[in-house]
Amino acid sequence: MGTDGGGAGCQRDWKRVTMSGPLLVDVDTGIDDALALALLVQRNANLVAVTTVAGNTPIDGATENTLRVLALLGQPDIPVHRGASRPLAIPNRVAADVHGDNGLGNIELPVSEQGEAPKPAIQAMLDLADTHDGELTILTLGPLTNLAIALSLRPKLVEQVKRVVVMGGAYRVPGNTKPYAEFNVLVDPHAANQVFNAGWKELLALGLDVTHQTVLSRKVWQQIPASGPTAAVMAKRIVTRTFEERGLSGFYLHDPLAALATLEPDLVRTERGTVDVILNDIEPGRTTFTPDASGKMRIATRVDAERAEQSICDALGIDWEPVAAARTDAE
Repeated sequence: MGTDGGGAGCQRDWKRVTMSGPLLVDVDTGIDDALALALLVQRNANLVAVTTVAGNTPIDGATENTLRVLALLGQPDIPVHRGASRPLAIPNRVAADVHGDNGLGNIELPVSEQGEAPKPAIQAMLDLADTHDGELTILTLGPLTNLAIALSLRPKLVEQVKRVVVMGGAYRVPGNTKPYAEFNVLVDPHAANQVFNAGWKELLALGLDVTHQTVLSRKVWQQIPASGPTAAVMAKRIVTRTFEERGLSGFYLHDPLAALATLEPDLVRTERGTVDVILNDIEPGRTTFTPDASGKMRIATRVDAERAEQSICDALGIDWEPVAAARTDAE
């Protein structure tokens, strides 16, 4: 697990991308999804499509937010496909307490002139798997409903997709929505269990074990100017509620970390094994990990947190400095 050189605020040539193949991103666009999309755009990732799913905000909001974020970032032509409006088997839940009523910290971004793509998200996933057979990476930043439905329609999808990266789960740490469960898995545990046990060529899950180590601190946020790079200004605005209304010292970079680790796999250390998701009424969404050297699924166990924070901030055009205390009072 290497480290990057350079001091705080060092700007690198972000046209360099470790992973250059086609990438489909599945989002429930709240604040950290927006930051992840910005990172991927700034890093010149080969985004062939973005699909949306209900999670942080209902499906209408997730889709509209995605369109607005991509337009603001100068990428309105990346197709956005509307996906599932509810989990497979349980009622939907949202995260307005964290992301605000509109999913973007109650900040209104400019409306996109580009409408959503007519093709539904699940069909887009299947078609892109055909088009990029053996080369497509799927990154999921919300509940796994869309991917589970796609698997149900086409089980051989596991053979067509090169790699799946999931932001989800809490394997050796407490949850963030319930004491035992992480939000994305809790929202649709049946979908998560199906995806985790599908037998992909490669599946990496980044859970709270590592995402709770990467934070946008209050100090770094305060130093973002009101004008400047578009991604930085967007970050400044949509994270405002976290610091000014909720009084927290940091904002966890869940989805940006997953996006960065998709591009830079050496950012995290992993362990192979199997994951089961509890589906009972007592602890729904709990993820249990069993080490197995022959397992195809991997969970992230360690992250170079300072490298990750600096890389994320650099990509967004934000001056960074280490603020370890922020990790103790963030969300």
